[in-house]
Amino acid sequence: MVPVNSVLAYIPSPPQGVWQLGPFPLRAYALCIIAGIVIAIWWGERRWQQRGGKPGAVLDIAMFAVPFGLVGGRLYHVATDYQKYFGEGKNPVEALYIWQGGLGIWGAVFLGGIGAWIGCRIYKIPLPALGDAIAPGVLLAQAIGRLGNYFNQELYGRATDVPWGLEIYERFDAETGARDMMNGVSTGRVLEVVHPTFLYELVWNVLVVIALVQLDKRFRIGHGRLFALYVAGYSFGRFFVELMRSDEATHILGIRINSFTSAIVFLCAMAYFALATKGRETPAQLQPDAEPRPWPWQISKLRALGAAGNAATTDDSAERATTQPADSAAKDDAKDPVTADGADPAKSAATEPGQPAATDTADPEPGTTDEQAKDDAGPDSAPTLKNS
Repeated sequence: MVPVNSVLAYIPSPPQGVWQLGPFPLRAYALCIIAGIVIAIWWGERRWQQRGGKPGAVLDIAMFAVPFGLVGGRLYHVATDYQKYFGEGKNPVEALYIWQGGLGIWGAVFLGGIGAWIGCRIYKIPLPALGDAIAPGVLLAQAIGRLGNYFNQELYGRATDVPWGLEIYERFDAETGARDMMNGVSTGRVLEVVHPTFLYELVWNVLVVIALVQLDKRFRIGHGRLFALYVAGYSFGRFFVELMRSDEATHILGIRINSFTSAIVFLCAMAYFALATKGRETPAQLQPDAEPRPWPWQISKLRALGAAGNAATTDDSAERATTQPADSAAKDDAKDPVTADGADPAKSAATEPGQPAATDTADPEPGTTDEQAKDDAGPDSAPTLKNS
């Protein structure tokens, strides 16, 4: 253990993470999760409408994705940390106590994605495009959720003496006097100073959020590729954060299971980013479609659908480019007196002041008198004007 007084100031932990409002406990962890969900839906809704989608679509899909995500996150946590809930002296019922913390992001994204896919199939909107719209908000929600770990004094790293080390307090239940590190109140006694890995992950998530927004503005990423970048970016940072943690976890070959998961998910996300359709969906493609969307694993059909949308955008641009010069030419013709009435330039020039009027009558043959020329011209011919 690192001497507590070796550094003048560390980051203090909150004295408690639960407050009693009568018979109801108010948990900071739950409040952080709820705040993150609300912000993700609000921001995702704004981004969806900016891309051309109809209002309310993100909230509709969230009604499916959020419950699935919470269940998936809990299942992953229990599966990878089963020793906390099963075995001698353990209470398996506590596996259902989601309010005490413990949500695995991989399970939340996986089952949450299934819930979102079900919602997209029902409302007939493209899941990849929706994922791109909500990606920055989802990652920001994860960053906010990490504050809940701070209040619960969980997900911290190994002991350290760095100036930004986190103090872990001893906590006891105020009523029973039993030691309760999760729900109790601090006595002020510092047990150890550790790496605040929750803070490292929070900062990394915010940086990735900023990068996603800037990349999306510059390159107009679509077809699920921005969501893939979110997954890859988060996985990259999570891999290294996991190496710093010292709490109980399942290991494979001496490495925490979350590190393996991070590496595998990172590679899969980058593969999707490289193989998926380039560009971004048109606003028309974001509207509810009467035809069912391709399944997520039908890569060829998804790419064909994306290519069709890009071709439609190109055709519209080409049509506008060809019709605009034609319209301009028509306007110029209307301004040109020669092409407007079909008059012969030579005839127009001949009618200028000081010039003889031009007629369609042929020149008289040699030896023909003026009277004969008049007779040949016919009765309807106009009289010839002479200049005075």
